[in-house]
Amino acid sequence: MKKVSLCGYCLAACFLLLAAAPASAQWKQAAGPYPWKFPRDHGSHPAYRTEWWYFTGNLSANAGARYGYQLTFFRQGIRYKPPAPAGPWDIRDVYLGHFAVSDIAGKTFRYAERISRTGPGLAGAGEENLDVRLLDWTARMQSGTIALQARDKGMALDLTLLPRKPLVFHGRNGLSRKGPQEGQASYYTSFTHLETTGFLATPANGRVAVSGRSWFDHEFGSNQLAAGQTGWDWFSLALSDGREVMLYFLRRSDGSVEPASAGTLVEPDGKTRHLSRAEITVTALEHWKSPASNGRYPSRWAVRIPAAGIDLTIAASLADQELITKGSTGVTYWEGAVAGRGTSGNRSVTCEGYAELTGYAGSLGGLF
Repeated sequence: MKKVSLCGYCLAACFLLLAAAPASAQWKQAAGPYPWKFPRDHGSHPAYRTEWWYFTGNLSANAGARYGYQLTFFRQGIRYKPPAPAGPWDIRDVYLGHFAVSDIAGKTFRYAERISRTGPGLAGAGEENLDVRLLDWTARMQSGTIALQARDKGMALDLTLLPRKPLVFHGRNGLSRKGPQEGQASYYTSFTHLETTGFLATPANGRVAVSGRSWFDHEFGSNQLAAGQTGWDWFSLALSDGREVMLYFLRRSDGSVEPASAGTLVEPDGKTRHLSRAEITVTALEHWKSPASNGRYPSRWAVRIPAAGIDLTIAASLADQELITKGSTGVTYWEGAVAGRGTSGNRSVTCEGYAELTGYAGSLGGLF
């Protein structure tokens, strides 16, 4: 399910060609300490080539129905210029978006995609706070509270997100390494526990009141993936004991895992601990093959972090949560709700969250 014009396909082609090209030396690189200041740094960073604002969540309705959602905004620099545009129709950046809803009980997954140039009434992002818009899809922060709105052909959300834990800085004070080269990194922050209320709509169930929790990732950089890195596996997990875990593994074309892969453990009081690659083990236990793309994705995993006493088995809440985004990023990937159980600190826990799996239906090497 998608909403894109012929002009959108042209913009998508431009995005793919330019994203695959070497990053211009004029774009700023994610290298060294960053002078964080909020709420400014929830906003756009146009001196960097690539940026995304990523919202995922696990929600339930009053009747007990469970849902997952994803709302993502991407900004891709088309050509380097000083951050201030020459005029309201200056094409400096392209904005792309993905919106998906997983109806767990109904066993249905729907998604939409969009792409637009910057311009009045089209797309853009503020630089002083979170204020991202792509046609009528929006993510805005006011007084610390985030409002999300999106709709497309019977699928809609209108959510309010309230942080219940401090902002998390991944890597080393927000510098998240993706490889050994200078600038092969992103600046990466998250709200890992956002109390969420509002409304969600699907064609089958109509508009229903929902509540639950969300996760917000924000990353920006200019040269993250090398040509030999085919994709990544990313997990955000909320444990019933109050802990949260973020993990990412960058896969190389030779079958190995990039040593810079890492994670973050967030304790119930909000304190964080960086997790190195050596401290994490994720083993795929089952797979699902897409009839649409022929991609073969992991669908059940064993997750172990011995130093934190974490031993979990998690699985996809729906097998098919694949997005084929020919009308925007051109990337085919799996992103969806997951849930599981196990132990944390030697106590039994349940968990829920999201997983993102890229590079299983075509390499992403050098695209981001």
